Amino acid sequence: AIGGTIMVRLVMGVGVNDRKYAARIDGKIIKEYNLWAAMLVRCYDTKYHEKNTTYIGCSVSDNFKKFSYFYEWCNLQIGFNIESYQLDKDLLCKGNKIYNENSCVFLPSIVNSMLIKCDSSRGDLPIGVSKSGNNFIAKCRKYGTRKYIGTFDTPELAFNAYKTFKEAHIKELAEKYKGTIDPRAYQALLNYEVSIDD
Repeated sequence: AIGGTIMVRLVMGVGVNDRKYAARIDGKIIKEYNLWAAMLVRCYDTKYHEKNTTYIGCSVSDNFKKFSYFYEWCNLQIGFNIESYQLDKDLLCKGNKIYNENSCVFLPSIVNSMLIKCDSSRGDLPIGVSKSGNNFIAKCRKYGTRKYIGTFDTPELAFNAYKTFKEAHIKELAEKYKGTIDPRAYQALLNYEVSIDD
């Protein structure tokens, strides 16, 4: 302490732990702090970006940079207290790069994983499509298992089959979790559209 004030150490150079809430209880880091610190790492750790390039360019709002604000926000959110739910920043606004109170919701991990893109694994083909000889195969994950959808003559036909399958599955997940997710998330899942450039 200097002059009666407590020195605040920044987390990832931007996050302020104002110490209104303890980061640990009985020696264990609390869920709110883990989420907060992980969010800051995803946005501001250049070493993390080397292996997770989709987070390059992401940032955290000024409000979320303050731990006490993030802590209080979390505790008001639907799904926060459910063990397998994860913080999501881009369902409500596809392609969003800013973690803030208007764009973030808590989603079941199985729903969140359906929204993640894997650019590096597919090359130049549309999402959900792979090549086999002169044909194009559509596959999509459903409840953690990769499902074969069909074989097609063109990548566009394969993508359209993938799109139909995935959108139907996302709507099915929306209905399954309707009572335990934010109504905004439920509506966004019902309206979710897969794009060829996802």
